[in-house]
Amino acid sequence: MAKKTLKVRQIRSPIRRPADQRATLVGLGLNKIGRERVLEDTPSVRGMIAKVSHMVEIVEE
Repeated sequence: MAKKTLKVRQIRSPIRRPADQRATLVGLGLNKIGRERVLEDTPSVRGMIAKVSHMVEIVEE
């Protein structure tokens, strides 16, 4: 069975955001607006996305 994945795109800048939110974006592999990553759908990744939900969007695959 194939692993579930999420496609995430950064839509806002981390400028003037707390350092932990910037670090979360880097942990997700995002650091520039418009950049996309395909990530495994795990509870930890979901939590990271929830923390920076105002700066990212989940793209429908």
